[in-house]
Amino acid sequence: MVSAESPFAEDAEIEQHLREYTHHNQSSPPLAVIPAAPIQSDVEVDESAPLLRVSTNPDSETGVEEENTEEWFGYAELKGLPWWKRPSIFWLLPPFLLFTLAYGGIIVPKINLIMDLVCEEYYASQDPDPISGPVDPGQQPDRCRTDAVSARSSLFLLYASLASGILTAITSPKLGALSDRYGRIRLLTLTTCGTFAGEVLTILTAKYPEKVHVNWILVGYAIDGLCGSFIVGMAFAHSYAADCTSPQKRNVAFGYFHACLFTGIALGPVAAGYIIEARQKYVDKTEAVLLVFYIALGCHIVFILFLNFIIPESLSKARQEAAREKHRIEKEQRGPSSDFINRIRSLNLLAPLKILWPTGPGSNSAVRWNLILLAATDTIMFGVAIGAMGVIVVYMRQQFNWQELESGRFVSIVNISRVFCLLVALPLLTRIVRGKKGTKSQPHSGSDRFDLFIIRVSVLFDMLGFIGYALARDGSLFIASGAIAAIGGMGSPTLGSALTKHVRPDQVGQLLGATGLLHAFARVLGPTIFNGIYSATTSTYRQAVFVCLAGTFGCALLCSWFIRPHGEFSREIRSSTAGFFS
Repeated sequence: MVSAESPFAEDAEIEQHLREYTHHNQSSPPLAVIPAAPIQSDVEVDESAPLLRVSTNPDSETGVEEENTEEWFGYAELKGLPWWKRPSIFWLLPPFLLFTLAYGGIIVPKINLIMDLVCEEYYASQDPDPISGPVDPGQQPDRCRTDAVSARSSLFLLYASLASGILTAITSPKLGALSDRYGRIRLLTLTTCGTFAGEVLTILTAKYPEKVHVNWILVGYAIDGLCGSFIVGMAFAHSYAADCTSPQKRNVAFGYFHACLFTGIALGPVAAGYIIEARQKYVDKTEAVLLVFYIALGCHIVFILFLNFIIPESLSKARQEAAREKHRIEKEQRGPSSDFINRIRSLNLLAPLKILWPTGPGSNSAVRWNLILLAATDTIMFGVAIGAMGVIVVYMRQQFNWQELESGRFVSIVNISRVFCLLVALPLLTRIVRGKKGTKSQPHSGSDRFDLFIIRVSVLFDMLGFIGYALARDGSLFIASGAIAAIGGMGSPTLGSALTKHVRPDQVGQLLGATGLLHAFARVLGPTIFNGIYSATTSTYRQAVFVCLAGTFGCALLCSWFIRPHGEFSREIRSSTAGFFS
């Protein structure tokens, strides 16, 4: 069942057992996997207490609550390993940057290539002529700017998002659980191979359009979704960082990976644009665009080689074996009901979301509602970002006649602005407000006022940026609106940090799994809704989609105003909705 194998959820319990094992007896027999005791839901809870209680030691002889100052178990696990076998984020960051450059470099060319192929297929179906061969759409750009072609292209991107997003939502919990049992490197390799296969199909479709139908690109999206897609790949990178980084430094490590992602998305498109422009002097446009895809395939191959021959695995053999043993015991306990057919019948995709509605000791209604509101805000922002990406590129092509170079410049300017906000503005604001040692003295008791300020301001700037998209009729104003929306990039890491402050440290992995599932759902719903709106309104009022996107950010802003900072919960509200997601 999904609830038993939610992504990265098993890791927390395994860490706890390993921590006890390392702390109490270094020479004891191999780790025994002990099923967690059920949580009693009828325990009286003081709702006016802080968001998260100070952790207690159940084995304490005095029985008095004490702060958990135990050293992170990972230090003992990594101690003694030679430097070439010691996992570190700095092993993964350089090749991951190469991977994100390849990912960012083909975003705009792939959408424009799809539009060209859809355009050619559309006119071939309208006026089939067996005498004349296929025409390079890049040589006749005007005929591909019609409302009919734009609507058809938007629908194709919608189907692509559905094919990838639905399969990602189904497979991501399984892939996450497999990474707990067999390591992050193997699963990250699988995800990269799925992306590689999808791009190979795109190349074949563009190179041989008379033999390979454009719909084969949808098959490539489906393969990418089966392997987890880039979303799960990013989650695996975060899991790698969590495995080899102490909790106090984890937010910094996550920030490095976010910076890699946005740097790749910022530099990739403009580099691809210049490559295409230079290559187009010697070959036709389609061949020039394919050069970018060949380079991207080379980057994927280098990344796979790094993963398998250079980067050390972050999950130790002991933790992998413990996870496999735990899975084996759970499978035996399920008995015959664990066969494939029964598991399909009892499949519950919402089961991992139980972490967003915690019950029992240490939880209260304030924690529960804050988790729900934070997760809702995070999902809305992610869904809008994913849903708007393809629509914006199609809109720029139709409204301003921007090709790869101009579109690449727009994407680069927006994402450079986002990287600046993440690496300069946000750390500077944090230093000014919290001081040099502020992050070390913060209690693990929910979001503070500064977190909520950053979240609300970020959502507001996102909303203003999309209002600017709707009003701009000039390319420069459209770029300026994108730069304003980029300020909202500070919201995503702040939301992730705020979410983790509402759960115990041993539940962070389970929480990341739940948010990953929500992101997978958003990847399906966002493009479906917004591509559908654009397709329906492109001939009447094509800016309507940006009005809807701005309104969606307004909903996220409304949700953020109901999130309360820690220390302000005095009213006691009891709840008995433990089975909300069951």
